[in-house]
Amino acid sequence: MAAVGLGQAVRTTPAGTMPANMVPHPREELFSVLVVDDHPLLREAIAARLMQMGAGTVHEAASVAEARARALATGPCDLAILDLGLPDGSGIDLVTELRAQGWPRIVVLASSDDPYAVRAAFQAGAQAYLLKSASPMVVTDGVRRVLEGGVYADPSVAPVLAAGTRVPGTDNTPRELSAREVEVLQLVADGRSNKEIGEALNLSALTVKSHLSRIGRKLGTGDRAQMVALAMRAGVIR
Repeated sequence: MAAVGLGQAVRTTPAGTMPANMVPHPREELFSVLVVDDHPLLREAIAARLMQMGAGTVHEAASVAEARARALATGPCDLAILDLGLPDGSGIDLVTELRAQGWPRIVVLASSDDPYAVRAAFQAGAQAYLLKSASPMVVTDGVRRVLEGGVYADPSVAPVLAAGTRVPGTDNTPRELSAREVEVLQLVADGRSNKEIGEALNLSALTVKSHLSRIGRKLGTGDRAQMVALAMRAGVIR
């Protein structure tokens, strides 16, 4: 087993040992993976299972900074598996960045079944959301589904996705909120001012105001507290 570190070797599997039904693209070759988690033992366990499934190369990172460096050094792998609760940044932001860089498949392996986190992960571009408490069989099924081009949600969080990001307005008619509108509402719920929301999302205060106006029109109220209450009741924000 190789140790973690940008200057050190990664875990590799001998060529020709991958099950035929696990090849993620037409060519008969092993798949490559980036695993991002700050717990070494969990990282090692995930890497071992992936190699049993047919991973040829498993790159590892313990933080957002290490993951960015790995991604820059290797280019897109066939698959990334990452935690959301990283010590130096947002796992959701990392999902967005990797997708923008052309990473085709991303699996989130998280501790939380929080509805906001689940929705945010899929909205950012993840194809699967798995819980660390899940059985090895569930994790294997989720990874296999993604490698085959599908999407997967841990059975315990699947009902959250069924509700989508629709929020009933003051007239009880469900309205669809965009991913950015949900982000803005979450920060409003956290007590942030328009200026602070803009700084957090790299938006101007005017753009934040426009988002809030659009949310208000959708939900039938311009009152910030009521907008937050409606969204919380729908489970869209926490």
